[in-house]
Amino acid sequence: MERQKAKSFTNLSVWQKAHGLVLFIYKITKQFPSEEKFGLTAQFRDAGISIAANIAEGFKRRHKKDKLHFYNIAQGSLEECRYYFILSKDLAYINNLTFQEGMDILEIASRLLNSYCEGLIENYKPL
Repeated sequence: MERQKAKSFTNLSVWQKAHGLVLFIYKITKQFPSEEKFGLTAQFRDAGISIAANIAEGFKRRHKKDKLHFYNIAQGSLEECRYYFILSKDLAYINNLTFQEGMDILEIASRLLNSYCEGLIENYKPL
């Protein structure tokens, strides 16, 4: 069965999951203490946005090397969010249930992004 090529980054399941993660991060950080507005809240949101934004930017890149560059940045931001979930739990800004829910979403996004990158690497032919 031939896979249909996505017409927009919004058609990519990896972007959809990353966007869902951003929405989740915004939801939970609304409850963070006000003194974190320019600290953890801003950092957490920026890192989450970076995942979805770099997937979107990489989507339109014509060469696989360029695509992989942006997807690798997204992978780094994903790991940054992993840390922010741990820190948020350790600071008692989120409970164990919220932590696990966030980590579950993050893990799915991570697996999808890694698979997407591996597929590009397997078919990579230098310019």
